[in-house]
Amino acid sequence: MAGMASRTGNSTKAARPRLLLLDGHSMAYRAFYAFPAENFATSTGQPTNAVYGFASMVANILRDEVPTHFAVAFDVSRKTFRAGIYPEYKATRSASPEEFRGQVELVGELLDAMQVPHLRLAEFEADDIIATLATRAAAEGFEVLILTGDRDALQLVTEDVTVLYPTKGVSEMTRYTPEKVFEKYGVTPAQYPDLAALRGDPSDNLPGIPGVGEKTAAKWITQYGSFAELMDHVDEVKGKIGEKLRAGLDAVKLNRELTELVRNVELPLGVEELGRKPYDREATVLLLDTLEFRHQALRDRLFAVDPGAEGADPAAATAAAPGFEVEGELLTAEGAVAGWLAEHGSGSARTGLAADYTWALGEGRVTAVALAVAGGPAAWLDPAALGEADEQALAAWLADPERPKALHIAKQVERAFAEQGWAVAGVVADSALAAYLEKPGRRTFGLDVLAEEYLGRQLGTATTADSGQLAFGEEAGGEDDAALAAAQLLMVQARTVLDLSEAFEQRLAKDGGLELMRDLELPIASLLARMERYGIAADLEWLTQLEIQFGAAVQQAVKEAHHAVGHEFNLGSPKQLQEILFTELGLPKTKKIKTGFTTDADALTWLAGQTPHELPVILLRHRDQTRLRSTVEGLIKNVAADGRIHTTFNQMVAATGRLSSTDPNLQNIPVRTEEGRMIRRAFVVGPGFEELLTADYSQIELRIMAHLSEDTALLAAFDSGEDLHTTVGSQVFSVEPAQVDAEMRRKIKAMSYGLAYGLSAFGLSQQLNIATKEAQGLMDTYYERFGGVQDYLRRVVDEARSTGYTETVLGRRRYLPDLTSDNRQRREMAERMALNAPIQGSAADIVKIAMLHVDAALTEAGLSSRMLLQVHDEIVLEVAPGEREQVEQLVRREMAGAYPLRAPLDVSVGSGRDWETAAH
Repeated sequence: MAGMASRTGNSTKAARPRLLLLDGHSMAYRAFYAFPAENFATSTGQPTNAVYGFASMVANILRDEVPTHFAVAFDVSRKTFRAGIYPEYKATRSASPEEFRGQVELVGELLDAMQVPHLRLAEFEADDIIATLATRAAAEGFEVLILTGDRDALQLVTEDVTVLYPTKGVSEMTRYTPEKVFEKYGVTPAQYPDLAALRGDPSDNLPGIPGVGEKTAAKWITQYGSFAELMDHVDEVKGKIGEKLRAGLDAVKLNRELTELVRNVELPLGVEELGRKPYDREATVLLLDTLEFRHQALRDRLFAVDPGAEGADPAAATAAAPGFEVEGELLTAEGAVAGWLAEHGSGSARTGLAADYTWALGEGRVTAVALAVAGGPAAWLDPAALGEADEQALAAWLADPERPKALHIAKQVERAFAEQGWAVAGVVADSALAAYLEKPGRRTFGLDVLAEEYLGRQLGTATTADSGQLAFGEEAGGEDDAALAAAQLLMVQARTVLDLSEAFEQRLAKDGGLELMRDLELPIASLLARMERYGIAADLEWLTQLEIQFGAAVQQAVKEAHHAVGHEFNLGSPKQLQEILFTELGLPKTKKIKTGFTTDADALTWLAGQTPHELPVILLRHRDQTRLRSTVEGLIKNVAADGRIHTTFNQMVAATGRLSSTDPNLQNIPVRTEEGRMIRRAFVVGPGFEELLTADYSQIELRIMAHLSEDTALLAAFDSGEDLHTTVGSQVFSVEPAQVDAEMRRKIKAMSYGLAYGLSAFGLSQQLNIATKEAQGLMDTYYERFGGVQDYLRRVVDEARSTGYTETVLGRRRYLPDLTSDNRQRREMAERMALNAPIQGSAADIVKIAMLHVDAALTEAGLSSRMLLQVHDEIVLEVAPGEREQVEQLVRREMAGAYPLRAPLDVSVGSGRDWETAAH
């Protein structure tokens, strides 16, 4: 049996006292970026990602290093004695993100509850406090560890002092001993401040010598022994670099003074007072509850390193993560896969599945597979090495709907296996989709992030015998260490997927999210995987012509812009545009921003209406044509060897549940412009099929708003069968329908859709180019006629503020903690989201239901036609010869019946040889 190496660090108490010093600000800031803010907030809107990451990191470092003494140092402000010497010190640093502010105080509260001393002193930085304590502790016979993200601390390294410098988030550290410092920088720790002074530090606003990097600086320091000696021999440095050194000598001297850490700060505590103390358990639990850190794994890890806990064992911080013990084997012998599946995969127990795979345009290959059975072992296999019997056994097991499977990002896994020729059925859980449904606003779905957040597990950390030995079969004895490590990691991932699926099942079951995942999102993932594999045929010759055409239009716009100004300039440079528009031409000033006055599209559109000068209009045309050219270039780049474009659909991007696409982004193609229609002509029917069929919903958002508001007048407008905007316009403007002109209809259309998206009177005025007072009057009149809509819009925000979330017709929740924020801008943005989420989210749900129903009906009818694309509220199908009439009838029926709205769904259908001619 072969095992993996244990963690770096001591697993037993050190023979001599060990002091751990932690740079609080530095590590909290790193934790802030390691754990995305959108994933961590209380129900009141308080961000907690930095506190969570800090707590997790503290639990890990206390477990791994087992210090006898522990203290944390913080900065007070940037107004230190160094700023008194050099006022520009750190002056260029931007303000901390708003979400970070206030979390440092919460970190301090956590340390208070854990009885950990934390120090801060006016005029000094955390580094100086650490330097002082480290120097004193080393003199008193301590072993000292310094955890910091500031490289200035490297000057403190000795045989007794080690710096732990984070290299990835807050989980992976490099241990800087004297040997490691020399290996990395080519100087000793004592010489490091000299190196830093010559190199400069942009983050501290300390200029270096132009053209002098670390290698040159290290060479000089090594050659002369120190910066002081280099100054004595500065005239010996030849060439241009010597001139630059002599010219910048005063700046380097100042850098050297500022870089030196103070080692004799007067502190309120001595080293002997930093001994670890038992937690205030009640205060710690109360704070964790207040911060809504309900993850048991984090609590277990924190309390496992509480010195006051009975039988406290640092190793238990690892063992506390449920299911972290993994027993596994490499299935490399002939018949091993079939035998393992027969023994462990034949029952109804859920199996976690993880895979490594390569990906390219329209092609994929699975390179490794790991399985982990609930209540059983894990296994690893190489698909390329399987014999016929093993491959058949694996394919049969994967395709068996009676064998429940848990995956991570199921769509990608299913598509990769399909490229291998294997179908996957029986998927009952997707840890990424589950995380999305629980927190639809999150942006990170990496398995490692979810494992840390929900299981307290770090996937890249090797396990020890005490916390879960991962064993391999005897045949693996001669395998390469890297291959063994990769196999181990994949099996741990499979176990983690399984454990996450069980954890999320309990969480989602409380709010209906479990049904949403199983009945909607998982089936849609499977359908999207097939749609991605199908792709859509592309007319490459037509795309090439468009690229030339739009490229010529871009160049023409450049020429016209140069002519309008009288000289050449870079149309893509905001700085040059500001100079030309507002200084050279003296055009009206736009909105003031940090770098001057904005030249974005809205500003240029406003300018075009304020001045007769042609430049703003030319610049807008240049941007439009540049965007179109870029779109076409992206499409050409994404045409695969099979002549088709295989976009990637995203289920977990929009918090409302809407699908999006990338590589290429098909939602980026203009729909209402002639150029956009020209691009859509490039999407064509492929060989073996007859035509494309497109279908979408007419005014689905407004129908949903009528359904949710139950406004009788709006429902009657839909029931009338007349044009909705004309009917509504006649009521708002008190005229007969025949008297509603194009301008009235435009205003009503903009307002009707705008209300569903939280549009304000000011926003409506900007959209319609009318006065805000007129826009407000229009909205007031609308609400007089359709009072139920106004009541609904008020009610949905009030209810969301009370519950913390909105819901779609299927119960999809969107959590909006900022509804109770003290920040007005954040609160108002959350209110607009609350107005929009139920309507847009319900539309997304209904479209997904329709897609599943259409796909199932195609299969049930035995048709060869297939679904290719979904863009906004539209689906595109490729119709097989002779199936046109049947497919249209089927699509109309299934889409119209997808959900019973009070304002019935209306479906428009068209067909043709390309996407544009199939429009309706």
